[in-house]
Amino acid sequence: MNGITTRILTFFEQRTFGVCSSMGQHMNIRANRIRLWFIYLSFLTFGSPIFFYLVMLFWKQNRHIFFFRRGRSTVWE
Repeated sequence: MNGITTRILTFFEQRTFGVCSSMGQHMNIRANRIRLWFIYLSFLTFGSPIFFYLVMLFWKQNRHIFFFRRGRSTVWE
């Protein structure tokens, strides 16, 4: 890749909040493939996947609130 393409990819990867990359790690799929499908679906369905993206962004940013610690606590904790 040339320098301009690398700079553009870096710009978008820093500003997507890591939603596509975390989904890719969870499902063992490359993040670039998820981003491409997101773009394709956005064009085909007139932008409705943006709602899904915002929900995933909210969930990722507030994950610590939704998941409670599992297991019993001991006396020493």
